This record gives sequence, C-alpha cells and structure tokens, in this order.
Amino acid sequence: MTERQRIMKLLRGCSRGMLLDGGRKAHACTMKMGFSVDLIIHNDLIDMYGKCGELEMAHTIFDGMSEKNVVSWTSLMSSYVSQGDALASLSLFCQMGCSGIKPNEFTFSTNLKACGMIGIIKNGMQIHGLCSKAGFELIPVAGNSIIDMYSKCGRFVEAAQMFESMPFKTLISWNIMLSGYSNGGCVNEPFHLFRRMQEEEEEEQIPDEYTFVSLIKACSVRGAICEGSQIHASLIRKGLWISCRMIVANSLVDLYVKCGQLADARTLFDEIMLKNIISWTVMMAGYTQEGNLCDAMNLFDDLRKTEIEVDGFILSSLIGIIADFALVEQGKQLHSYILKLPSGLDISVANSVIDMYLKCGLLEEAKKCFDEMEMAYRSLVSWTVMISGYGKYGYGEEAIWLFEQMELNMIYPDDVAYLAVLSACSHAGLIDECRHYFSRLCMDINRIKPRVEHYACFVDLLGRGGYLEEAKNLIRSMPFEPTVEIWQTLLGACRVHKDLEMGREVGEILLRLDGDNHVNYVMLSNLYAEAGKWSECESIRNSMRRKGMKKEAGRSWIEIDKEVHFFYGGDDTHPLSEKIHTVLREMEMRMKEKAGYAYGVRFALHDIDEESKEENLRVHSEKLAIGLALARGKLEEFEVIRVFKNLRICGDCHEFIKGLSKVLRKVFLVRDATRFHRFEDGICSCKDYW
Repeated sequence: MTERQRIMKLLRGCSRGMLLDGGRKAHACTMKMGFSVDLIIHNDLIDMYGKCGELEMAHTIFDGMSEKNVVSWTSLMSSYVSQGDALASLSLFCQMGCSGIKPNEFTFSTNLKACGMIGIIKNGMQIHGLCSKAGFELIPVAGNSIIDMYSKCGRFVEAAQMFESMPFKTLISWNIMLSGYSNGGCVNEPFHLFRRMQEEEEEEQIPDEYTFVSLIKACSVRGAICEGSQIHASLIRKGLWISCRMIVANSLVDLYVKCGQLADARTLFDEIMLKNIISWTVMMAGYTQEGNLCDAMNLFDDLRKTEIEVDGFILSSLIGIIADFALVEQGKQLHSYILKLPSGLDISVANSVIDMYLKCGLLEEAKKCFDEMEMAYRSLVSWTVMISGYGKYGYGEEAIWLFEQMELNMIYPDDVAYLAVLSACSHAGLIDECRHYFSRLCMDINRIKPRVEHYACFVDLLGRGGYLEEAKNLIRSMPFEPTVEIWQTLLGACRVHKDLEMGREVGEILLRLDGDNHVNYVMLSNLYAEAGKWSECESIRNSMRRKGMKKEAGRSWIEIDKEVHFFYGGDDTHPLSEKIHTVLREMEMRMKEKAGYAYGVRFALHDIDEESKEENLRVHSEKLAIGLALARGKLEEFEVIRVFKNLRICGDCHEFIKGLSKVLRKVFLVRDATRFHRFEDGICSCKDYW
C-alpha cells in the first residue's frame, strides 16, 4: 500500500468514525507529503470535515481547490445537508450548474433530500425534472430520494407514482414509502402497503426494524392498540429480541403511551436493556399526559442516576410539566440542577425556565432570569415569554415597554409576539394601545398576516369595555370565517354586560356552528341563569343531557410542603375536609364583620333558595384549596398563598379572596385558565377587570 493510499484510508476511517482530531492530523500529513493538490485526497478532506461538523473548514478546502469534480461538489453539499443546512446545499447546486460540471445520481439524491427537509416542493419538482432528463430517475439512490422528497412535502400521490414506476424496489424503497405514509398521518395506506410487501417473493423485501417502526407509528396515529399489540406479538414470535432493538422498543412504548396503556408501556420500558434519552422522554411524557406527576418525577430521578446526558429537549419538556401544574418547589430544585448541566445553557431551556417561573406565580424570579441573560443571547421567544407573562399578571404597560425595548434591540415581532402584546392590552383594559398595535399588525401584512387569535384579543377588549356592537362588527369584517372561539369571546362579554338580546343571537350562531361542544351550552345556560331566565337555562341544560354532554369540572390545587393537593367543587374527600369547612365558615364571619363581605349569590347558577346558593358557593374548589392552607394553622410559613385553577375564577370567589387578603393581611396569588390574580390588602392586580 502506497503512502497516498494509507492517507486516503486514514481520512475515510476518520470520516466514518467522525474522529476530528485524527482527521486534522491526517490533513497535516497530506501537506507535509506533498498531496496539497491531490483531487481525491481533497475530496476526502471535505467529506471528513463535513461529517465532523467543521463546515467552514470543509468549504475553505473546497474554495482552495484548483480542480473540482462532481464528487467535490457533492461532498460539500452532503456535508451541509447532514448538518441541517439545506439552503446552503441548494445554493451550491445552483453554482454547480454554472460551473459546467454535470451532477450525478448522488448529487440529485442529496439535493432532493434538502428540498424534503425544508418542504420546498417547487424546487424539488424542478430537481426531479433535471434528474429524469439526466437518466438517473430510476436508479434506486435517486428514485428513493424522489419518493422521500414528495412524502415529506405531503405529496403522497406523486410519491406513490414514483414508487410504482421503479422497475426494482429495494427494501429502502418500501421503507421510505411506509415511513412517508406513517409520518404524514395516513390512516390505511401503511397497512395496505405492508400487505403488498409481504406478498413479494424476493428475499430483499423481508421487513427489517425500520419497516416495523413505520407500522407501529401508523398504529399510534390511528390509536390502533389492537393492531399494534398484534405487531408486538408477531415480532416476539419471529424471535426478534425487542429489548435489544431500541428503535423498535421506543416506538412500541410510544404506541402504548398514546393509546393510554401506561402499564404495558412501563413493562416494556423496564425491559429495554440499553435505554436512550428517547426511551426516557417517551415514558415521562406518558405519565405527564395522564397527570401522573409523581411517577414522572420519580422517573426523572431515576434518569439522573444513569450516565445518560440529559439534553435540552427533555429538560424543556420536564420544565413544561412543572409549569403546567405550577409545582413551585420542584421547579426551583430543577432549576438548580439545570445550572450544573451543559444543556442548561441552551436558549430553549433558559426560555422554559422563565416561562416556568411565570406560570408558578414567581414573576420576580422570572424577571431575574430574563435580566441575567446576555442581550445578544435573548431570542424572540425570550422577549415574547416575558411580554406574555406581564400581560397575564395584568401589567399591560410593562408588557408594552418590553415590546418596545425588544424592537429597539433590532428583534422584530412575529405573529406570536403581536398576540402577546395585544393580549396584555386586553387583560389591562388598554383600548387605545390595543388599537395602535392592532393597526400596526394589519399594516405589516406583507410580513405577518393577522390571525383569528389577534382579532379575538381585540374583540375581547372591546367586549369587556362594553363596546359590544363594535366587537360584533369587527368579527363580521374579518377577512376569514369567524371561529367558534371568537364567538365564544363575544358571548362571554354579553354575559358580563348582561346583554341578553345579543347573547341569545350569538348563542344561536354558536349552536349552529358547533352543536356538539359542551362549552357553548354551558356559556349560554350561564347567560340565561344570571339573567334569571330559568326556563331557558333549563332548556339548554336538558339539551346537554340529551346529547350526553358534561360540563368540565372545576379543579383547583395548592402545593404545601412539596405535596400537591387537588380539590373539585363540593369535594369532601380530603382528610381535613371537616376542618376546612369549619375554618371557611369562621373566615366568612370575620369578613362579614370587618370587610362587609356578602355572598355573590348570582354566581351560584342554580334555581335554588338563597341559603342553598350560599352553601354551593362555599364549596367552590379554589375556596377549598385556600381552606386547607388556613386549616393547617401555620400561615406564617406562607409568604404568598398560591392557588391554581383549571377554569376561570368566579366572581364570588374573587370577592371572597379580596376580602380575605385584607382581613388576614396576607398575599394570595390565584392562577386561573386565563391570567393571574394577585390579592393584597383587599385589592386585586386585575383591578376587577378580567
């Protein structure tokens, strides 16, 4: 073997193993040995640096070559695609077209993959046309890439046509078509294709693990637990040791999780011999979806004991769980743990931490994290999270100031940032400011198109302000069909301002648009109940019963000593239930004497006597959660009493907590479905505007 052959073998070995240090040493040897103009060695250098992620160096070598061939161009394109930069590859493809060098099947394959990555069907079709004219279309490496490109762009008819036209289909061809159908959410096609595949007699068509992964994914999309279990059983009968085949095992765990079969998912998870980060993420996501926080957190503790490096994705996912359930102490502990990890520096993780603190009612901690981020490090998401957070706390002017600061730092808002500032204006009742930003958004139509959510914010604000006709006219003027949600927003405003006539009109529209949505019936029945129209209220409720609909139950929770306690309306299952009711009655007496509190019986939406209404209001879930904190008799332990609710807080509970904050001289923070309420000394941060 010559020195030149040894260098080439070494470079290719470093490329396969992504051994950058070894590759650099081999590169130095090529210079010393006089191979500085060797075309094949330079192509190997481009490939090695590209596979090791050193794209700048790969491009430098490419630019310095006095002679280039199709392999030189294709190696650099492939390097960019492997690192996720599809546009750079397509740009090189255009430059190559001007160079006089003709592309080969691998050049076409690489750039078809690039088109699929970014979903540019127009460019993909153009490259397909060039590939066909060059005679490479039916060569498997190019044909498979054409199928893959069309599938990833959602053009399954074209993908199937290409698949059928191929005279010889490899196992890769079948797997690409199956994967395309499965990832595209196609329901029946993957199973039909698999049956055809089984009918093929060629040995090459024997399914491999990637075939089964696509089938299992299709079962997940359909929620087909029966078919998925059959595939699982078939794999076992075939002698496939699933616990050693991570990609198949992870797919099966994901299937069982998505079908709600957590016990089966956990059994299989425990059997996986070499779990990777995906295995842990899928299982934790399953517990989270079922609201099983205890098992999710225990699983995370088990993960921390392994040698697996926790990546930014799983950290962001776990922080999201804690944020949704507002687990303050666990959130603080996780943040301390994150600071010790390299992935804790990811911008996505930092943004998730800010969001977590905001959702846990810790505005100062969120602001501190945001302020500590270097200005250049802050992304549009960082700013938007803070703007949205201030808005939910009712601090509209602070949210607007942040929005302006963001623009001064040359970060331009997208539709989500506009939605955050419009929502902040809506929560704070800033009508003129909302008009200003809504107008700006509409004028910026070449860059951002207003969505129905933007209109909904403005409609909400107009409705809260009593401008019901203007709000209705705005809905009618939208450039697209009004959604159920935006009509629900207007119906809520009709209820606040007791406009029965418009409310009845909007309610009829909602029942026509979405007659199977229990929310529409509940909102309309509440409108009639507050107006004292009990016969119409009962008629709506009877319609719900006939359709088998049930109102979503109000649920509140409070965290005490790292334990989360959940309460439903009328709940008497807590061990301290009797003491909770006793202390709530005592608080009511004190508030009547000192703060003049009286039940807002109009919020008890039942046609019953006043005494029964008062009893009904006393057992609202947020009051029970607060009652638990009071029943323990250790108020000094609470700097702030934080309660969280899945629905919007009712008017009576709002008044009750206002009075309680004054009598007890304690700060209460309530996060409901739409915003935060900070109660202190008898005043709420929402200024009674929510």
